[in-house]
Amino acid sequence: MNRVVITGMGVVSPVGLNIPDFWQALINGTCGIAPITGFDATGLKVKVAAELKDFSPVEHGIDKNAARKLDPFAQYALAASKQAMDQSGLKTGENISGERLGVYIGSGIGGMQTFVAEARKCIERGAEKVSPHFIPMMIANMASGHVAIAYGAEGPSLPVMTACATSTHSIGEAFHAIKAGYADAIIAGGSEAAVCPLAVGGFTNCMALSTEEDPRLACLPFDSRRSGFVMGEGAGVVVLESEEHARKRGATILGEVCGYGNTCDAFHVTAPHPEAAASARAISLALAEAGYSAGEKVYINAHGTSTALNDASETQAIKSAFGEETAKRLLVSSTKSMTGHMLGAAGAVEFIAATLALREGIVPPTIGLEQPDPACDLDYVPLTARKVQCDLALSVSLGFGGHNGCVAIRRVKA
Repeated sequence: MNRVVITGMGVVSPVGLNIPDFWQALINGTCGIAPITGFDATGLKVKVAAELKDFSPVEHGIDKNAARKLDPFAQYALAASKQAMDQSGLKTGENISGERLGVYIGSGIGGMQTFVAEARKCIERGAEKVSPHFIPMMIANMASGHVAIAYGAEGPSLPVMTACATSTHSIGEAFHAIKAGYADAIIAGGSEAAVCPLAVGGFTNCMALSTEEDPRLACLPFDSRRSGFVMGEGAGVVVLESEEHARKRGATILGEVCGYGNTCDAFHVTAPHPEAAASARAISLALAEAGYSAGEKVYINAHGTSTALNDASETQAIKSAFGEETAKRLLVSSTKSMTGHMLGAAGAVEFIAATLALREGIVPPTIGLEQPDPACDLDYVPLTARKVQCDLALSVSLGFGGHNGCVAIRRVKA
């Protein structure tokens, strides 16, 4: 079995359109949530979101004419992939065969904005006016497809779609594929661009979103005042590579992926299981594969959505997986307090945050956490970042449908 390392990372997020800006915003506790600007939210109960700011596809290497045929979720995936591939130094045909390079980039929803625009056109002007590009712009596998085309990646391709757990599963499945020898490297992650009236209305009416209009109070993970999540958008992409392949070509290794857990609650389409047994098992599976031992300093980038049921259930899952006494010594934080919930992109962006926390010896905070919920009684690194050198990090994601994912990362010592 191969060891698997991280050699590239890329992000476009509500708090930064590249890794340095993203990381600086996280450790500074910068909130990316603001009043919605992408459409007129007058009359809607929800008026805030974590939108991308000043994103230009051309500035991220996407041709202007090509961009017109790409839904924003595919644009974001290409932008984050370019950052990750540039950092990795991988070049198909030079230091990796196209047949040994894969792409596992998913999306929770796919081309929602294209769907809305073309549906309106169909209703108002007739089906014959629907764009010939509608289907390839909308379907959720196209972020993966376009990235594969851009880099000549002819190896395994698996665009995962497991709601909010999408990109955690993408990275975990890519890790297992490389570990088993099916590829030398895989571009993995997730992308989302669903901040539009249809999606906002749908999430609002299923009682998932916060209706708080003050951006500072809208997303409060683990706080007793929390009232729902805030939609975010963007993409997170990493390059995973077998350690042997990376070392042979002299690549810089950013961290080691060492464990993965994938389970399902099999309970309810939107609510987590109150006993959190399956989500705890996802964490335990990742820990076991990672070779975790008592005494190691652990950071958990929690799913931490700011919903009443999720935050309490996730706290219980962590306690069940580690034991109550050990859980109290863990460092846990929710970067969604800053980025909002990026849906299918959330897991990858949070995986990147966890990797950076190990590399930099700094744990990002859970901002806004001023009135802790008694049911959420762990150390959630409230308000400000903390300088701590951890040995192991976990990124946890819990998706609609009961899909649970957890990926473990080890610090690579210089």
